[in-house]
Amino acid sequence: MILTKGEDLRISSDSQNIKLVEQVIDDVCEEYKVNEDRYGNILIAVTEAVNNAIQHGNNNDPNKNVIIKYNVEPNGITFSIADEGKGFDFKNLPDPTAPENIDKINGRGIFLMKNLADALEFNQNGKEVHLKFNFN
Repeated sequence: MILTKGEDLRISSDSQNIKLVEQVIDDVCEEYKVNEDRYGNILIAVTEAVNNAIQHGNNNDPNKNVIIKYNVEPNGITFSIADEGKGFDFKNLPDPTAPENIDKINGRGIFLMKNLADALEFNQNGKEVHLKFNFN
């Protein structure tokens, strides 16, 4: 299920649809010869962003969609994930590595995305995230 540049994948907010996103990531990384280390970072960060969009953005509402796009530039790939939720305050997130948060089962997704992507950007009040991965 390869998407062409500029095309998007729309999935309903059902965690079963993560398989479709994984297939797109596999296809894109294969087509652009992304090395294994970068592939792992892309797979984890993008699926985490999609999971966040499904669970937190769209509140698991199957009537709301998550839209996934990618764009390839000479130096890397950017994946964009957007939901139909209200957004969130991405500038004031608790630090998941702080002692009071270590035992919490949630709250690590954006931390992972920041550490796995080469650049992370939120738009539309947090309803859209761009994850950039350099080829080198």
